[in-house]
Amino acid sequence: MKIRETLVRSAIFGVLAAMANPAQATPLPLQNAVITATYNGDGAAMLGLDQGFAAVPGSNTTAIHPSGAGVEFFTADALFGFDFNDDGSLTIYNNAPVPTGSYSFRFDFGTSLAAPLTSFTLAGMTGVAGTPLLSLQGGGSVLGLDLSALSWDDGYGSVTASVNSAEPGSADVPEPRTPALLLGGLGMLMLSRRRKTR
Repeated sequence: MKIRETLVRSAIFGVLAAMANPAQATPLPLQNAVITATYNGDGAAMLGLDQGFAAVPGSNTTAIHPSGAGVEFFTADALFGFDFNDDGSLTIYNNAPVPTGSYSFRFDFGTSLAAPLTSFTLAGMTGVAGTPLLSLQGGGSVLGLDLSALSWDDGYGSVTASVNSAEPGSADVPEPRTPALLLGGLGMLMLSRRRKTR
C-alpha cells in the first residue's frame, strides 16, 4: 500500500516539476548586430571599431566585427575594451590600472537582435575580483553593465560572459518529457483506482 502511494505521489510531483520548468536560455547570436554604447552616460566616451576608434561624432556606434578579430569598443580614457562576438560572448578587458570610481556602461542593440536579451551568464574572470552588475532595459534590447564594484589587478584582467535569450517558442511547446510524465502519472492513478474497486 505504501509503495503504491509513494509511486503516485512521485508521479504527481514529477508532473508538477515538469510543468514548472522555465524556458531554457541560450547564448544569443549577435551576427549583424549594431551597438550604440555610452560610458557613464556619455556617448563621446566610447570609441567604436567602425570609426577606427577615433574620437569623432558617432564613434560610439559600431557593428559586431564579422571575423571576431578584435574589440568593438574602447573607452576614451583607455581603461576598458569590449569585445562582442557573433556567438553571443562578451569579453571585457582592462588596459591599464583601474582606480576606484564609477564605471557604468550601456549597450543599445536597437532592433538589430534576432530576439530580446533575457539574461547574462558570467563565464569567467581573470585578474578581477567582485561581480559585475547587469540590467536589461528597453524590452531586452539594451544591456546595462556596471563595473564599479570590481577590483582589477594592475595587469590586464578580463571578464568573459555571454548575453542570452530564451529559445524561441520554448515557453509555448512543452518538452517531450512533460506529456510522458503526465501519461505516467495518469496511468498510476488509474491503476491505483482499479485495485481499490476490486
